[in-house]
Amino acid sequence: MADLQHLEDLVIQVRRDILRQVHAVNSGHPGGSLGCTEFFVALYQELLDRKDDFNMDGIGEDLFFLSNGHISPVFYSVLARSGYFPVEELRTFRHIDSRLQGHPTTHEGLPGVRVASGSLGQGISVSIGAAEAKKLNNDDHLIYTLCGDGELQEGQNWEAIMYAAGNKVDNLIVTIDLNGQQIDGATQNVLPLGNVKGKFEAFGWDVLEIEKGNNLSAVIEGMKKAKAKTGNGKPVCVLLHTVMGNGVDFMMHTHAWHGKAPNDEQLEKALSQNPETLGDY
Repeated sequence: MADLQHLEDLVIQVRRDILRQVHAVNSGHPGGSLGCTEFFVALYQELLDRKDDFNMDGIGEDLFFLSNGHISPVFYSVLARSGYFPVEELRTFRHIDSRLQGHPTTHEGLPGVRVASGSLGQGISVSIGAAEAKKLNNDDHLIYTLCGDGELQEGQNWEAIMYAAGNKVDNLIVTIDLNGQQIDGATQNVLPLGNVKGKFEAFGWDVLEIEKGNNLSAVIEGMKKAKAKTGNGKPVCVLLHTVMGNGVDFMMHTHAWHGKAPNDEQLEKALSQNPETLGDY
């Protein structure tokens, strides 16, 4: 495993990147981004078998698809700090003609982004197609996907979930960010999800849970267990329990920061809780 302290420092720096990006344009989605920071750092720094030179065919490497594309700030930060494009480009977030749009797109050719996302409910379907292509190409690498919990209210997901199990798409790991919050409130109040683990299992998936989804070591260990479950005839689902707004006390445990940027005073307070580690952009 990579040096854990370096990864912990990177988590803090990514939080700073998220906050600075949305503050600079008074727009974006900090809550879910902060909640998934540990997951993205673990994925790109420890888990993915990825090539140094990005290309869209993805042959001979693991692939990641972000379904809940509104959490682009964390995606962009980790991509930049993993060498896909210059960290300084984070300054262009949500600018007109920037490659770093509010929801990831492919038409500008941003390295690391394989599909336009943000229209919720489509990521699992896209990932199944990529996973089946891997099998057709005799490529034994894996497909990883991240979805939001509120996103599971979209019906297309359940068609895809049924299809993946029925067709033994066992080179697929779908992670669900279970933070219990969505744009209009708590998922329990908007549309209760019920027993998510039981539902995936009933559809024929292998399911594991990471209870401490904001603990980097727990995420790495849990995702490695998920990887070990692949290739056994079933798709794999990881239920990642996170806290929306994690790392910034006044943003945590509430949907209020799903899509709201901090003002100047709030930014300084948030940054003071996450001291610089690796250098701002």
